[in-house]
Amino acid sequence: MESRIAVMAILVLEREASARAVQEILSRHSEIIVGRMGIPYRQRDLSVIAVIVDGTTDQIGALSGQLGGLRGVKVRTTMAPPLGGQGDAEDGL
Repeated sequence: MESRIAVMAILVLEREASARAVQEILSRHSEIIVGRMGIPYRQRDLSVIAVIVDGTTDQIGALSGQLGGLRGVKVRTTMAPPLGGQGDAEDGL
């Protein structure tokens, strides 16, 4: 399968309940993680995490699905066209 670059936006809406599980899942998928940035927003008891990944659609989907299956966690993923492809003009990538 082809490798894809993707950006995942993760909202951890219940930090106390879900933060540890989020970290464990991200650690299990560390081989596809290029970089990540997490911002705790303590006043609202949530965290915002941006993760850049490089993997197959199956690997990226598995990570997204495991995170999205946690209580109080919302995930959205945007994938670039396959590496070496031109992509659509509408993608902006």
